Amino acid sequence: MSIINIKEKKYKWHFVNIGGTARVRINSGEDIAHLGELDPKMWTVLSCPTTGLEIDDKSLNYMDCDGDGKLRINDVICVSQWITSVLKDKDLILKGADSVDINSINTDDANGKKLYSSAKQILENLGKEGTVISLADTADITAIFAKTRFNGDGVITEASTDDETLKATIAAAVATTGGTADRSGVQGVSAEQIETFYKNLNDYVAWSDAKVEAPYGDDTNALISAYNAINAKVQDFFMRSKLAAFSPDSKATLDIQTSRIDAISAENLSTKNDEIAAYPLTHVTGKSEIDLNAAINPAWDKNFQLIKSVAIEPNKNVITEADWASIGEKFAAYQAWKNAKAGTAVETLSLDNIKNFIAQDNKAMLLDIVAQDAALKEESDNIEMVDKFLHIFRDFYQLLKNFVTLNDFFDKDKNTKAIFQCGTLIIDQRACKFCIRVNDTAKHSASAASSGMYLVYCDCTTKTKAGKLQIAAAVTVGDIGALSVGKNGVFYDNDGLEWDAVITKIVDNPINISQSFWSPYRRMATAIENLINKSAADKDAKMMANATANINAAPTKTADPKAATAAPPFDIAKFAGIFAAIGMAVGMIGTALASIFKGLFALSWWQLIILFVGIILVISGPAMVMAWMKLHRRNIAPLLNANGWAVNANAKISIPFGETLTEIAKYPKMKLDDPFAKKGLKTWQKWTISILFVAVVVLALWIFNVLNYVNPKMKSPLPRYNKAAVEEVVNDSISEAQVDIIEEVVTE
Repeated sequence: MSIINIKEKKYKWHFVNIGGTARVRINSGEDIAHLGELDPKMWTVLSCPTTGLEIDDKSLNYMDCDGDGKLRINDVICVSQWITSVLKDKDLILKGADSVDINSINTDDANGKKLYSSAKQILENLGKEGTVISLADTADITAIFAKTRFNGDGVITEASTDDETLKATIAAAVATTGGTADRSGVQGVSAEQIETFYKNLNDYVAWSDAKVEAPYGDDTNALISAYNAINAKVQDFFMRSKLAAFSPDSKATLDIQTSRIDAISAENLSTKNDEIAAYPLTHVTGKSEIDLNAAINPAWDKNFQLIKSVAIEPNKNVITEADWASIGEKFAAYQAWKNAKAGTAVETLSLDNIKNFIAQDNKAMLLDIVAQDAALKEESDNIEMVDKFLHIFRDFYQLLKNFVTLNDFFDKDKNTKAIFQCGTLIIDQRACKFCIRVNDTAKHSASAASSGMYLVYCDCTTKTKAGKLQIAAAVTVGDIGALSVGKNGVFYDNDGLEWDAVITKIVDNPINISQSFWSPYRRMATAIENLINKSAADKDAKMMANATANINAAPTKTADPKAATAAPPFDIAKFAGIFAAIGMAVGMIGTALASIFKGLFALSWWQLIILFVGIILVISGPAMVMAWMKLHRRNIAPLLNANGWAVNANAKISIPFGETLTEIAKYPKMKLDDPFAKKGLKTWQKWTISILFVAVVVLALWIFNVLNYVNPKMKSPLPRYNKAAVEEVVNDSISEAQVDIIEEVVTE
């Protein structure tokens, strides 16, 4: 069916803002009936898979008109035209009910007429009163046909007739042909199996009538079996005897080789039957005859003795090749008759019963009953149409709200979920309601990163179902918290089943602006922590390497103390220079800090606040701006596209809407005492310590002349910390030679 362009029709559509985008509103049966006239560019979704959705799989398969595993626009239009044509009141589709009054079916339509007749037949078959049929009534096709004599499948059962003779014939046909399952669930027979049954009956009787008498009585079958088993070995013996007669020198070679027996003599010979069977039947003497008194190869002795006792005269001492052949010729006709056995499938019925079934000749009557059943094929096949109708009647409008529009996803009712939302993930004191199924985490996350959403991928398992369920859950409220790979949670699917969930991957995108404010500091802390860990690890590795090297080198060191290198003498000038350099460095740092403090104290209080805010904005501002931009671009389309959907329009998640997709635990305001909390200082003690600490800091700043830079009148009481005094002392105490040493140390 081709898609009709909207320009060719004049149906008036109504539009509504859903998810920040104008979408057509489907809220009447007429809207559904005219979907073929809606411009394809206005559809929110162009296609979606028929698996992994929160709609009955059977309904999705019924809607998949071309059976390609995907629902496309053409499929939806085809279903919309069919379902609206078989209903008198098209608005009934909006209810999503799982039952319908068959009087609501439009019998003026050809399909509607078939649908009505089949629905009525189902109610009669089930013995239900009234005119309402439900999905529960069509759920078990077997139950529908359980009480019917004919159901259109071309298979008849004993229930298809009241004649006891026919019942017995049908039972025999089922037993010998295997039968075919009838729609009622009972084994029955088809026309082809009836034909096979009667052919077997006649073939078996014909074979039985051509019976050949057994030449050896009751022992004939056993003798034939033994003869056929040993015949090749006997022929081999006669050929060896002829060859030995032709070449007497080769007789020993053709006979049983002692060396072969020696090779296996030390082993368990009971397990060597195949190898022993390869030896000659009996000793090769060069005569083409078998000495009946000679020893026979143990592997063949049992068969040979049976033949000897049944087919060979007691007074004979040898048998020739001709004697052996005559034994086979004697039972050849009997064996040929046995091999020609036909109709073996009915042999278990006994010959008398077989002849009785042939004499009754009910074949034509049985085939006539099959024809009566097959005549109802179309009516019975339409019963499946009723099941299809009820599934689509219940689920089609829900599909439209998630296909033509995304109304269910953006619905204000928290209990309404889109067909791609599979449940709720509880983790880190929050409930993530936007969860979708995922088939391949790595593949899905690669495409889903562009959604701008913070996603956690989880593997879910439960004892009640085999295998694992993979989901992706969006976190739209709160901070990152303790979310990390390996963290456990609990997932509840839409049926309420509980799954154990563990995070396997995280796609890091902003959750909110406040979380982005702290992200630079988190990254800095993480970088510093990693640097410290790396430095500690490197030092530890270096220390262990040095220790190992020293330990390994210890045995090679001389024990002679005179051989040890003398320690260098203590150089006081060098150390004096080092201390002087350290003093100068401390002085320079102090001067720098004093300059910073002087600049800060020179500012007014409101200027300090502006400076502090400016520094914070420089650090956190870019991250917050980027987060704001990403939060306003959050879109579920990449998540659905990664699952095989073809989403035709943006489906943005605004900040207010995102707050509805994740819930955080909220506790009432209360004051709770921790019985295990550490006893702390009293309030007055804390204030006293704080005041003393501030006083000590101010005193230290005054003594070290830092406050002098803020207020020239607040010079240090110790002259040594005044700048002029310090410079004079340094100039007087450091000689030119020491300056050279200091420069050398600094350079090193």
